[in-house]
Amino acid sequence: MQYIPNILFLIILALGIGYFTLNIKKLIRNIKLGKEVDASDNKGERWRNMARIALGQSKMVKRPIAGFLHIVVYVGFIIINIEVLEIIIDGLFGTHRIGLKVLPESVYGFLIGSFEILAVLVLVSVVVFWLRRNVIKLKRFLSSEMRGWPKNDGNIILYFEVVLMCLFLVMNATDTTFQNLGHGNIISQFIAPWFGDNPDTLHMIERTAWWLHIVGILIFLNYLYFSKHLHILLAFPNTYYGSVQPKGKFNNLEAVTNEVKLMMDPNADPFAAAPEGAEEEVPAKFGASDVMDLNQIQLLNAYTCTECGRCTSACPANLTGKKLSPRKIMMDTRDRLEEVGKNIDANGGEFKDDGKQLLGDYITNEELWACTTCNACVEECPVSINPLSIILDMRRYLVMEQSAAPMELNNMMTNIENNGAPWPYNQMDRLNWAKEE
Repeated sequence: MQYIPNILFLIILALGIGYFTLNIKKLIRNIKLGKEVDASDNKGERWRNMARIALGQSKMVKRPIAGFLHIVVYVGFIIINIEVLEIIIDGLFGTHRIGLKVLPESVYGFLIGSFEILAVLVLVSVVVFWLRRNVIKLKRFLSSEMRGWPKNDGNIILYFEVVLMCLFLVMNATDTTFQNLGHGNIISQFIAPWFGDNPDTLHMIERTAWWLHIVGILIFLNYLYFSKHLHILLAFPNTYYGSVQPKGKFNNLEAVTNEVKLMMDPNADPFAAAPEGAEEEVPAKFGASDVMDLNQIQLLNAYTCTECGRCTSACPANLTGKKLSPRKIMMDTRDRLEEVGKNIDANGGEFKDDGKQLLGDYITNEELWACTTCNACVEECPVSINPLSIILDMRRYLVMEQSAAPMELNNMMTNIENNGAPWPYNQMDRLNWAKEE
């Protein structure tokens, strides 16, 4: 009978980690639906970006209040959960606060005391975040794409953090062995009197808080897959694989570039065989109309999106009332990718055409053509997401596959073809404006 709690703990731990692993495999499968992309260049710069942006939170602090609070929650939550290691060992082997057996009391007390201070700071930060979303109602949290589940998700994660921090403090406050040490109970000593001094009652509350704390962490871990807070894990690979090219540099299609070179070279023979080793494969589709046409980094971007809205709040098209929201582009891409993944699961590992696609069913032409390609969204993103790359690939599909460019763009391209310039003037008349009347 004495081993029943340990066996139960093992089962709960195995189920929690197993379900999380299953979802991570599904996530990787979905990302691999995209086209492979070579990101083996500039490894040193990529590692520096990951350390600076994901670990160091360097882009978060561009907005000081939100940035500072986010760092508190990020650092506090990660460090406090170091104690999860102790909980797991205690749960598996039936020990109690194994850290006291392997560490000096003063060191253990210092660690737990630091955790308690961080827990309070996390609670304060979470309350401020909740107020910003629900009372102050910052404009970037009120966009149309933030209604329903996205809004609820933002609040649910805050409630999770409040509950987990409170359980941690209650667990310490009702642990008489820990309180009698006099080390580390910096905050919990003030909470302990709330629960009385009956040893049996304190033990029951402590055990309940202990179990709820570890179960809550496992639930939180598995909730991440369904939440925008998946960025807690994916921010690191996303910043590593983020673009290291200068902003504004377009990725030219080799097949199109070769075609242009043939057009510009009067001596070129378009029917001549390609030189040995040269690649002139024409893609099956120009641009992207669905998630399978995007590359794997773009799909990783979609899963990493924090839905913070910094991109949309900096977008000049959005600020002038256009329909475009870079945040919505990323959310739509993730939603469609999830839909495709569920389709594959329901059809034995094969995708069955559902008559839908990202372009049209999720993202409209109007949104795509509202973009000015200014890169403000790319610059603002705190985790190196690039909404512009998806917009450009979908535009490329509209122009090259459907000839569905706006009239103004079609006129410009016609003028370039006929006059060698975007203006509707003959080359001989191009400088007439400079002549004196």
